[in-house]
Amino acid sequence: MARAMKGRLRMGWIGWSLITLALLGGLGALAVRHALQTNAVAVLDGVDRLLSGGDGAIRQVADARFGPDPAQTVEMFVPQGARGPLPVLVFIHGGSWASGNPHDYRFIARRFCAHGYAVVLPGYRLYPQVRYPAMLEDGAAALRWVHDNAARLGGDPARIALLGHSAGAYNAVMLTLDPRWLRAQGLDPALIRGTAAMAGPFDFLPLDTEATIDTFGQAPDLAQTQPITFARGDAPPLLLVTGDADTRVKPRNSITLARLMSAAGAPVDPVILPGVTHEGLIMQFARPFSRDRRAIDAVLPFLARVTAPASVAVQAAGR
Repeated sequence: MARAMKGRLRMGWIGWSLITLALLGGLGALAVRHALQTNAVAVLDGVDRLLSGGDGAIRQVADARFGPDPAQTVEMFVPQGARGPLPVLVFIHGGSWASGNPHDYRFIARRFCAHGYAVVLPGYRLYPQVRYPAMLEDGAAALRWVHDNAARLGGDPARIALLGHSAGAYNAVMLTLDPRWLRAQGLDPALIRGTAAMAGPFDFLPLDTEATIDTFGQAPDLAQTQPITFARGDAPPLLLVTGDADTRVKPRNSITLARLMSAAGAPVDPVILPGVTHEGLIMQFARPFSRDRRAIDAVLPFLARVTAPASVAVQAAGR
């Protein structure tokens, strides 16, 4: 993955669409352009918030830390007026393992709280402060926090699913497939009921981009950094969503992992969306781009299935 992204949506029609929408919201042209150049995800979130009528439909129930570093933060949201316990969706952001702020992804909370989920947005330490495997250690520590705190905040710690995009999809899948990270936190790897991974890098050897060389180049065993190494038949279900127009993290990453998981006998659902780019995939979860429902229509049935209460899942299996 190219370092040039640094967690930002590139210009082109996407950037100009956001500029137009932000201007309609009363922001100045220079301010909008500067914001897009520094943090387009925050602009996307602001536009989504504007078009959603604000955050009145969601309620923040946590703004906490799971570690001493400022990046080790977690925010949790529930639907306004909801009665728990709710299934918990943990969204891990992308940004080439070098940028990104979970606070800028509240559009994910707005979208999935509307469908009855408690949504957790964790952060993690980034390059150049840290390299692999710090992002996985932080991900596991964040899940420890979720396990310990979800119940008192309206979530169900027995129904946790992961969602990630780009580098965040890598983190989510590694936490799902390689059990050592959760075990290091004293957690049962079965804590994760299922993982939906969008546009994730799962098979990227040899290291040939600035992002992967910086983040993984010092790992003593590069094979151990690759999600495909950990394909196994007893893994939680995976949903692998990618766009066939993604030139940043090519669809072959999802295709290869899906093939290996299927060969191992694991439940895996590969979804390739025609004409969708790397940035366009995550943008489908924010207004006004959510009018293209292909991504969320793939994710929602998967999440409903893997986070169903045990009694419902047993009944469905017996039909």
